[in-house]
Amino acid sequence: MRGLGFAVLLLGLPALGCATTSDLRQLENRVATLSGGEVGEQTRTQLADLTARVDALNREIDELRGSLEVANHRADQALEEARRARQDADSAARGGAAPAPAYPAEGGGAPPPAAPGGMQPEIENSPGALSASSAEMQQYRQAYGAWRRGEVQACIEGFREFLQNYSASPYADDALYWMADCYYKQGDQEKAILRFAKVVEMYPAGNKAPDALYRQGEVLLNLGPSYSNAARDVFQRVLTEYPDSPRADEAQRQLERLSAG
Repeated sequence: MRGLGFAVLLLGLPALGCATTSDLRQLENRVATLSGGEVGEQTRTQLADLTARVDALNREIDELRGSLEVANHRADQALEEARRARQDADSAARGGAAPAPAYPAEGGGAPPPAAPGGMQPEIENSPGALSASSAEMQQYRQAYGAWRRGEVQACIEGFREFLQNYSASPYADDALYWMADCYYKQGDQEKAILRFAKVVEMYPAGNKAPDALYRQGEVLLNLGPSYSNAARDVFQRVLTEYPDSPRADEAQRQLERLSAG
């Protein structure tokens, strides 16, 4: 009879939810009451084992809570670093300092290095960094990470999903630019040209517009001599529309090469 009463109480224990040591002490008292005031050695051993297991679970929960707090703190630090980086970039721009190009002159070059703190310069220096949500930044980083690893299909799909979810994002022009570059690396020249042109069309004042226009001219040259005139027009647009950008000098050199035949 005593064993039956203890078994019934044990079966009811999971319904208590997250049991505490106090709960188990109360259980022990109830077992003692049902068994006439005496608790057998086997029962005490089982209760002690349950107590140890509950204590271990509680410690694991505390550790998980601590890990979550650390992760949240690091996320807050990353956002704060992004804010400070943007403020520094704005201060430098007001002081007349020219920003460094975010992409090498020739397609297929090495990606830009990671900035201090592990954040990518595309994120830190993009306009509107203060208004971007953490989910938005995370999705952008995932797609950009695929670009850095050369996973072109994952890059295209990642940035396409990003643009669907965050069409008004301050990183939308960057996303469209890197998608175009992935099409280029994939060998789909026509789609690359269309995407680069779309960057300039939709975001003419964005930080990627001069790069996108110049890259459009590069890809046109890659298509062969019959596209030389179209490429010349694009490079001339770089000089006309973005004369102060780092791409202007490169566009001038391309025009000189085309003129030389």
